[in-house]
Amino acid sequence: MKFGKEFAAQMVQEWQEAYMHYSKLKSILKDILRFKQKNKEPLTMATTTTTTKGALNRRASLYRAFSGLTNRYKPVSAMKNNEDEVILVSAVQEGGVEGDYQTMFLMSGEEGGEFELLFFRRLDDEFNKVLRFYKKKVEEVMLEADELSKQMNALTALRIKVDNPVVKGTDMVNLADKGFSSNSSSLSHSHPINGGKQGWTHMDVIQETEMSNEEEMKEIDDRHFRPAPLDVLDHVKINVELETPIATLRSVIKSSKSDLSFSKQELRTAEEKITQAFVEFYRKLRLLKSYCFLNQLAFSKIMKKYDKITLRNASKTYLQMVDKSYLGSSDEVTKLMGRVEDTYVKHFANGNRRKGLKTLRPQAKKERHRITFLYGFFSGCSIALIVAIIVSIHARNLLKSQGRDQYMVNIFPLYSLFGYIVLHMLMYAGNVFFWKRYRVNFSFIFGFKQGTELGYREVLLLSSGLSLLALAGVISHLDMEMDPRTKSFRTLTELIPLFLLIVVLSVTFCPFNLIYRSSRFFLIRCVFHCVCAPLYKVTLPDFFLADQLTSQVQAFRSLEFYICYYGWGNFKERSNTCEESEVYKVLYIVVAIIPYWIRFVQCLRRLVEEKDTAHGLNGLKYFSTIAAVTIRTIYSHQKQKTKTWLVLAAATSGIATMTSTYWDIVIDWGLLNRNSTNPWLRDKLVVPHKGVYYAAMVLNCVLRLAWMQQVLGIQTVPFLHKTALVAVVASLEIIRRGIWNFFRSVFTF
Repeated sequence: MKFGKEFAAQMVQEWQEAYMHYSKLKSILKDILRFKQKNKEPLTMATTTTTTKGALNRRASLYRAFSGLTNRYKPVSAMKNNEDEVILVSAVQEGGVEGDYQTMFLMSGEEGGEFELLFFRRLDDEFNKVLRFYKKKVEEVMLEADELSKQMNALTALRIKVDNPVVKGTDMVNLADKGFSSNSSSLSHSHPINGGKQGWTHMDVIQETEMSNEEEMKEIDDRHFRPAPLDVLDHVKINVELETPIATLRSVIKSSKSDLSFSKQELRTAEEKITQAFVEFYRKLRLLKSYCFLNQLAFSKIMKKYDKITLRNASKTYLQMVDKSYLGSSDEVTKLMGRVEDTYVKHFANGNRRKGLKTLRPQAKKERHRITFLYGFFSGCSIALIVAIIVSIHARNLLKSQGRDQYMVNIFPLYSLFGYIVLHMLMYAGNVFFWKRYRVNFSFIFGFKQGTELGYREVLLLSSGLSLLALAGVISHLDMEMDPRTKSFRTLTELIPLFLLIVVLSVTFCPFNLIYRSSRFFLIRCVFHCVCAPLYKVTLPDFFLADQLTSQVQAFRSLEFYICYYGWGNFKERSNTCEESEVYKVLYIVVAIIPYWIRFVQCLRRLVEEKDTAHGLNGLKYFSTIAAVTIRTIYSHQKQKTKTWLVLAAATSGIATMTSTYWDIVIDWGLLNRNSTNPWLRDKLVVPHKGVYYAAMVLNCVLRLAWMQQVLGIQTVPFLHKTALVAVVASLEIIRRGIWNFFRSVFTF
């Protein structure tokens, strides 16, 4: 792989604009090369002269005195020759502080020197940009380190308070004899050990394994004994109870604690949060170190390429400047990483360095070949079953049979539920693939437990397995109905969809560690938070899942039909009276608006907590969708269609469609920006091809219009049954949601 592609692949997407613009500098070098090729004859003569001169110098060097293996005596040829200098690099002083670097090109008078002069100007601009960004980020991580040190002080004091509730500040000195040791080193860069505020922690069992410089650190702790002040707890409030609905209701009545007592549950919660803070802070340090290394490597590559094209020796001088600059000489990040490692190992890994570093430096998940084989096998079987179903329908002429309408009304909605789920999983697998492709840290963003997030291969495995199960049920249903030997098993045949649903639910709620239990429980927890939306603090996984549920309205209606068909319908005779039940019609509306209602109340809670009017406007968008779905469903259930309800349905659906489309494209995706450097898009484009964004906007509008097609009177299509048309529209909405997920993530995450 060429360095340019490898350089772009290893960039941090959030910092993409701050990296050295390698391709731009490379394009200038190409201009220099083209100019050199146009003047090939002089270049050849210069090359011949240089080669002859080099050969004579090498021959003469054989007769010079040997300087020794230790290189104590430098030969004359090794001394710096000012006549061979091509550039001079200096730093501009601004108020006594080192400022930007400027390069003086000494050969600008030569033919084609203006191209090389332009190259060094652009090179200086890129280097100064990288240097400023790096300095800014180092200052930020130093401030974060100081803040993290304060948090560690609070945590160590909290440990003392929980283990000894009656302890006071005057009793701190006596705690050393009761099993407490001062081992909280500061993360501050100015005072790594002695100057930092040290705290106390109580460890029941200390297993000091693989700890470097253990005796030395212990001696330092004993010599510089400073207990953590307990008065820091006067400013600490841990809202651990606000994550439960009961605690939320209680907080409305009683806003805070009346005393400063802390429980072990609060201590565990504080430890979990600060542990996660350490892991993420260390990850940021690693990214910053990688940023420094990649840019240094890029400057080295581009300068060597310059030397190769121009036959000069300017890279040595410039790279010496890079090494002496803050970018090459600063070691704050490396030292801070070492202090973070020592602190984490001591406080959160019980002194086990290997265990601590394993958490701080997570290894990449190993791709298992059996997963790829299984989802490929399941996908192949699913395709074979689809072909078999099509052949069976065509051979038996089922589309023109008398039982066609009966099958589409009663059986098709049962199996379509699995189709909606499989399609959504396929879209999610595509999202995960592109998130990894464009280096979106989705596992941290969604709060997945480290190492338990599902990759796109795992999601494809689950979706292909479910599709294989559902298609096997469909073809077995058809065969048992057509085969004279099993035609009498009418009850068993009609129970196949219910059996499949029970299997899926059993796997989902299975308490055993089978089939990605951590991910299943994470999904169940998020669903429960969505159901109790007003009573839980809204997190990103919760409202992201709620957004996904808005595209699964037809799946919820299929679940309702399951209950009606097998509970009150005559499934043995393949008939139901659901459409005639007023209760079913009311629930048909309620089930459809539940996902939008969840997002509506989530927006209200965020509006109250964050005081951001954007959440209120977003809530109005979902409320307009609730009104549109309600009125449209009432209109569709009317036996005698009235123009009044048609106008109301068309008006509300039109308003909901326009507001949702505008919100998707402008607010969520950040597109249609007139002042953007990319016409009508946005300044930062993760996907390099602009046409993808224009196509996504057009496709989003088309799919939104398909969502309201039934209101406009397009009730049937000649070659499609009404039930199949509803399934097609629902599938298009799921596809639109998958596209929305990707463009929303690359803009917001």
